[in-house]
Amino acid sequence: MSETAHSCCCSCSGGTEAAPLTDDATFFRDPVCGMTVDPNNPDKPWTEYNGEIIRFCNPKCKEKFLASPGAWLRAVDPVSGAVVHKPKARHMLKHEGLRVYFESEETLKAFEANPQAYADKLEAPPQAPAGAAKWVCACHPEVVADQPGDCPICGMALEPMMSGQEAAAADEDAELRDFTRRFWVSLPFTLVLLVLAMGPLLGLSLPTWLTGQTGHIIQLILATPVVLYGGLPFFRRAWDSVRSRNYNMWTLIGLGTGVAYVHSAVATLMPDLFPASLRNADGTVPVYFETAAVIILLVLVGQILEQKARKRTGDAIRALAQLLPPIAHRLREDGTEEDIAVDHVAVGDRLRVRAHESVPVDGIIIEGRSTVDESMITGEPLPVEKGPGDEVIGGTRNLSGSFVMEARRVGAGTMLAQIVEMVAQARRSRAPIQSVADTFAGWFVPAVVAVAIIAFFAWFAFGPAPKLAYALTAAVSVLIIACPCAFGLATPMSITVAAGRGARAGILIRDAAHLERLAEADTLIIDKTGTITEGRPVVTDIVPVADKDAKALLQLAATVEAGATHPLAEAILRKAGDEGIRPQSAESFESITGKGVIAHQGEKTLLLGNAALMQERDISLDAVQEKAETLRKEGKTVVFLAEDDRLAGLLAIADPVKESAADALAALRKQGIAHIVMATGDEEATARAVARQVGIEEVAAAQKPADKAALVRRLKAEGRVVAFAGDGVNDAPAMAEADSAIAMATGAQVAMESAGITLLKGDLAKLVRARRLAEATLRNIKQNLFFAVVYNMLGIPVAAGILYPFFGMLLSPVIAAAAMSLSSVSVVSNALRLSRIRL
Repeated sequence: MSETAHSCCCSCSGGTEAAPLTDDATFFRDPVCGMTVDPNNPDKPWTEYNGEIIRFCNPKCKEKFLASPGAWLRAVDPVSGAVVHKPKARHMLKHEGLRVYFESEETLKAFEANPQAYADKLEAPPQAPAGAAKWVCACHPEVVADQPGDCPICGMALEPMMSGQEAAAADEDAELRDFTRRFWVSLPFTLVLLVLAMGPLLGLSLPTWLTGQTGHIIQLILATPVVLYGGLPFFRRAWDSVRSRNYNMWTLIGLGTGVAYVHSAVATLMPDLFPASLRNADGTVPVYFETAAVIILLVLVGQILEQKARKRTGDAIRALAQLLPPIAHRLREDGTEEDIAVDHVAVGDRLRVRAHESVPVDGIIIEGRSTVDESMITGEPLPVEKGPGDEVIGGTRNLSGSFVMEARRVGAGTMLAQIVEMVAQARRSRAPIQSVADTFAGWFVPAVVAVAIIAFFAWFAFGPAPKLAYALTAAVSVLIIACPCAFGLATPMSITVAAGRGARAGILIRDAAHLERLAEADTLIIDKTGTITEGRPVVTDIVPVADKDAKALLQLAATVEAGATHPLAEAILRKAGDEGIRPQSAESFESITGKGVIAHQGEKTLLLGNAALMQERDISLDAVQEKAETLRKEGKTVVFLAEDDRLAGLLAIADPVKESAADALAALRKQGIAHIVMATGDEEATARAVARQVGIEEVAAAQKPADKAALVRRLKAEGRVVAFAGDGVNDAPAMAEADSAIAMATGAQVAMESAGITLLKGDLAKLVRARRLAEATLRNIKQNLFFAVVYNMLGIPVAAGILYPFFGMLLSPVIAAAAMSLSSVSVVSNALRLSRIRL
């Protein structure tokens, strides 16, 4: 046996009843970790699956196997392509972390001699079960946890590392529900508090029992559930930041709201502790319950919006998962069929895929022919002819005939699963926009605390009597005025107003970071199909020969394609409908996969198809050969029509360029996006033809989803700020990698879920408007941050008492709270200006 030494994936412990021996009891391999297993050891776990005894080195491997048996049983020899049954595989080695199985010693030696020759045929390991999910911080990827929670460094909620639906949806929903529940509980208390605290200042007359000391007690009762229940998660994050000495926005929020509440509670319950100079005319001490409650309520709103944005990661993954059928039709040895769950398909299984069904897993066709819609992977709208030996990809759609395929990649090894993982991994790696505030808080928090402490001891040492009361007042004023209410509002307010302005212009903003980065983008990668082009094939040219005219040729083509559903037929029938031409009736149709269609109309025989079909029937194409070649160079698909073995003409079908595309791309260049690249899964010639029409010089053709994502990463590594505009499933990984992702609303749902900005009607002219809106929003955010910082910088020294030696003036907590509110009003007012911007 050829096998490299390696360690088991988990600890070998746990006993179980000994498995019965089989006729071939000389060799067993754990299909999960690859370890050989002694059949005579009664402590080793086992299970029976499809009549076979499967043995494991330990209970954890058995647990993984039972979570998805089909994913673990079989592998493909990368050299011969033969299916290898893992529990009986005698030849296995580890290569770059992957376990590679071989059918014989000869294929193993061939692989060892030149591993790179077979690198593209290696299988990814099966996906881990849900219980193995990990959670990571988007800002600090070194923070990894076994369960959801908050990052101890920045306080941000951890993202699921696993790409499965359970981790992407359930726990995120639970956190979103928790914050939403806290918001709705806090809202009525806060509204009443605002009326009690601000009403008299606005001329509202309140009953006597709602004012004075009684009113303060009522405010204490109202504020307590908001602070202790609504703000509990924030105080927990603040405490974690203090404990780990990683000061952030939560430290500021915890300090500001906590001090405002505690100070107000002490002032309400023990007003005699405060000197007469700090009391109102009625003897009460000013309280700031509404300040603490409003801050907590606003932060809850921000967290709810953030959680909804994070939840879209799970929505994108679910949209991808829905591309796979839940059931696969597996062929038994006797040729009969059985329906099994897709999760139970194993490598080597033979599966039947009927017309109009989705392909369940990756594999190759071994019997039958069909046309397959692979636009989700390639982005190309025209279907692809498939026959024996051709590869098919899970999630693509079989359009016409039935075929039998052999499963080659299942579970996490499929291309669709890899797209899911790329989307999830890229979205996890992006730091949120709040990181700017955290960077500011990293030095601002210690500075504020230091100022408050210095103010306290300075007043206690040198202030007038009662020294302790003045010292506490100064320290509290510093902490209240430093609370980052305006700083926290600076970005959300601008984004909220910009989102409303964008919606009126047909631009849907779903992620603040994407809008911000769009304003800074210097590079645009743009998909072809459905983004630059319409994404729907149309008949562009009709070239008749002999005695035919264009309308007669189109009627014959429509007659042949009547009743067909593939994109080429739809284009021909749509063109006929636009011209007012009705297809005639035909007696019979015969579809020749990969070539075309034959129809019989009385004694007349009509052929519509490619050059191969015409050559098969000895029909000369000399009359249109030059024209056909010209059309192909323009990126068009050419189909020929013959009547009774005589060429009648040709039709050219293409995906037309959107009218707004060329002007929009030219406008984007003037806006500073100098580097524009078209990335497409289409072939080079077609891609170049479209690029010439819209003035794009750089083209990346034949791009798979992973290639597009790699292109984004390469350009970002060069120091570029990259925006990506697309509309398909194949664009989702690149969109997740991009600094700013823009989706066409006419495209796939998963593309819109992966994007931060969606353009309604797929109009590229709206991308120009989105860039203008992004630039205006970024300017507005910077202005808001300036207002917030300036108020804090000017207010803190005053609150500390720096003016007292010169003017005898001490800023009371009331003025501090008002100054903090004024900064928030300035931020809100400035943000509202965005609603009037011209795009």
